[in-house]
Amino acid sequence: MSAVDRSEHPAKEQLILTPLPDCPPEIGLALTMMADARRRTLRALDGLDARSLDWIESGGNSIGTLLYHLAAIEMDWLFTEVAEGKLDQSVWDNFPHQVRDVNGRLTLVTGVTLVDHLARLETTRRILLATFQPMTLADYRQPRSLVRYDVSPEWVLHHLMQHEAEHRGEILTIRMMAERALGI
Repeated sequence: MSAVDRSEHPAKEQLILTPLPDCPPEIGLALTMMADARRRTLRALDGLDARSLDWIESGGNSIGTLLYHLAAIEMDWLFTEVAEGKLDQSVWDNFPHQVRDVNGRLTLVTGVTLVDHLARLETTRRILLATFQPMTLADYRQPRSLVRYDVSPEWVLHHLMQHEAEHRGEILTIRMMAERALGI
């Protein structure tokens, strides 16, 4: 039997979900899934040329617009549905634009650096974690009654993961088209 040359076999990736500590395991598991969704989004942005951030195909969205939208929607669900408006109003200081324009389309957000978009996403996520980690499992599953629907914080996390994944696909498509159009 010969020894295996480890230099030819890098450490294998660990695809295991470990619940975030300091909260009930069910909540910690969902927060770990949220972190994985965000890691994938950040990976989709690795090496992004600044010119691609504001590039727009006729009638479409820019990557910057989608990053703003991801953060704004995460904050809106957190503020309105999960915290039922009980978060400090200052959480909106990072959001100078309405999410949608008068025609219902995402508001075009340009002239913002990737660093600033990422900082907004990080701030929003920090507030989300601070809201969910101390939550009891009963509160996590307790529906909030709004005018149009009842919704639990548990469902909100599920929805936000789906929302981010869908827009990550859109970001990757826009990036590919932008890089092709810009010759990057």
